[in-house]
Amino acid sequence: MVTTIEAFRDYLQKEKKYSPHTVSAYLNDITNFQSFITIHFDQEGIEEVNYSQIRSWIVSLVDKGMSNVSVNRKVASLKALYKFLLKTKQTQVNPLLKHKSLKTAKTIQIPFSEKEVAEVLGGIESPVGFEEVRNKLIIDLFYTTGIRRTELIHLKVNDIDSSSNTIKVLGKRNKERVLPVLPIIAAQFSSYVNERSLVENIRDFDCFFITKKGLKLNDSFVYRLINTYFSAVSGKVKKSPHILRHTFATHLLNNGADLNSVKELLGHSSLASTQIYTHSSLSELKKVYEEAHPRNK
Repeated sequence: MVTTIEAFRDYLQKEKKYSPHTVSAYLNDITNFQSFITIHFDQEGIEEVNYSQIRSWIVSLVDKGMSNVSVNRKVASLKALYKFLLKTKQTQVNPLLKHKSLKTAKTIQIPFSEKEVAEVLGGIESPVGFEEVRNKLIIDLFYTTGIRRTELIHLKVNDIDSSSNTIKVLGKRNKERVLPVLPIIAAQFSSYVNERSLVENIRDFDCFFITKKGLKLNDSFVYRLINTYFSAVSGKVKKSPHILRHTFATHLLNNGADLNSVKELLGHSSLASTQIYTHSSLSELKKVYEEAHPRNK
């Protein structure tokens, strides 16, 4: 007999089309909550849980020192579960219906400057050998396409179309999008493919980006790569692939790109997601405004 959790897992995978990482995170949160109500309330099922029990769980997480952001993410997993239970008529009431998320401080993602990006790429302007050629291409691909870290890691050899200078990307919820690639990147593809062909014993052959041992890249590897290169030129606190994606969007907006176009390139489902990047371009907008408005003459 299929359990509630198993049915919910199938729902996330097959209907919502969430990534394995996201599904795992949801299930871990729910398992954690289930253990809590079993220990503290001697209750096995989660279908008849009330809000006071959920509130006790939230308080316990905060008492353990968990940040409000992390607590809200865990509660979001529960919200998804109870929406599913309502949808499948396994419960009549959503105990989280009137729950308000814990307040969190808004964090501003500070993008790299054009100078910082230029310094990093200039430092490997003439890459030598497989690893340097690969690393430069990864950095340039993040900066010129806004691709997500997971999307880059899962790029397949067949996703690269040299004839049209495009790449096919599998984004969130398995949504495909085709991204244009600048000619300077297309030339790097050719160099990388040549270097890649010299790697011995490639195990993950379908993967476009691989390690020198012929294995598929992982999240930590890509994070360290970006952090290492940008730590040499930037004193910013965060130096990650996501900041480079953020930089891509900000620099496009600063240079006059249309918000809808940036939305499509980033693979966002709504403009609301893209608008978080607009605050970084306000300084540039202010500069243009002050230079152009007649009242400032």
